[in-house]
Amino acid sequence: MPLIAIISDSHDNIPRIDEMLKILKKKDIKTIIHCGDVCAPDVLRYLEKNFVGKIYLSLGNVDGDHKMMEKISKEETKNIKIFKNFGELKIDKLNMAFTHYPEKAKILTKTKKYDYVFYGHNHKPWEEKINTCKLINPGTLAGLFNKSTFAILDTETKKLELIIL
Repeated sequence: MPLIAIISDSHDNIPRIDEMLKILKKKDIKTIIHCGDVCAPDVLRYLEKNFVGKIYLSLGNVDGDHKMMEKISKEETKNIKIFKNFGELKIDKLNMAFTHYPEKAKILTKTKKYDYVFYGHNHKPWEEKINTCKLINPGTLAGLFNKSTFAILDTETKKLELIIL
C-alpha cells in the first residue's frame, strides 16, 4: 500500500514517537514527512535508528542545532533528507511540498504546483482545499497544547487519515 506518514512538532517526545513508529511498522509505512520541530539532533538520530525508510524533514523554529542536524543527514545516514525552508517531493505522481510554517504553506498552495502542501507550527490538525491543492496540518505528535496526532496519506486513493494517539 502506498502510505506515507505526515508528522510535525514531535518536540523530543520519545514515547509518542515510539507509539507512532509502532503504527507505521504495523501498516508497513516506509516514508515520513516531518514538518519540523524535532528539536534535539539526538532525536533525529533516534528516528533514523528506529525507522526503516525515508524521512524528509523541513526544519522548524525550535529545531535546536540546524548545522548538526544537517551534518547528521549528510554524514551519518542516507535515510534522512533535510530542507531548510521547505521541501518538495513527487510520490506516486502526486506533487507535494512541506514546511514548518503556516504562512509559507499558504504561499506554496498559491503556486498551483502541488497536490498537497503540509505544514506544522501551530499544533492544530487542519485540512483545507485551496484551488486544487489540499493544505494539511497533521497536528502535534508531542501532544503539546492539543492531543497527540499525526496523519497518514494513501497516495493511491488520496484518503487522509488523522491518527490520535
